[in-house]
Amino acid sequence: MKKTVRRFLDGLYLAGGIASALCLIGIVTLIVLQIASRNIGFSFRGGPDYAGYAMAAASFLGFAYALNHGAHIRVTLMISAMGRYRYWGEVWCFIVGTAISSVFAWFACKFTYESYQFNDISSGLDATPLWIPQLSMAIGSILLAMCFWDNLITLLFTKKPNVIEYSITDSGAE
Repeated sequence: MKKTVRRFLDGLYLAGGIASALCLIGIVTLIVLQIASRNIGFSFRGGPDYAGYAMAAASFLGFAYALNHGAHIRVTLMISAMGRYRYWGEVWCFIVGTAISSVFAWFACKFTYESYQFNDISSGLDATPLWIPQLSMAIGSILLAMCFWDNLITLLFTKKPNVIEYSITDSGAE
């Protein structure tokens, strides 16, 4: 059961990371399409807006995957200096991260729902309903909060979070 849950959560974080990478590819594609459309005299409506939406989606959808793979800027230097109190420093950091990400996820979902409820439309030429691009922010913030909860609970029960810590020797350079 425990391995099934772990595989599911890691798969969920990986799916967010893949979606984030696809958004980055989408940004490049949109920029190339804009450049090409200008050269042939075609107006590509909303290109900058969609690139901005994709940039926000890439950020939020990738947060959980990045956290579990040690890619976020963390307080590793400070925690390493804590010596025998390192565990309690990790617990404190994950409690703060869990609290902040949970509150953010709540308000991101509320904000997205209100945009849907009030039928907010972007001010650009594309007139996109804003809840559509905001949905990626809500989903990404939920994934991040889940990842923080996952790491906090794992840390409390096993004394070690799920975060993969990289060192200089892990880079493959010798």
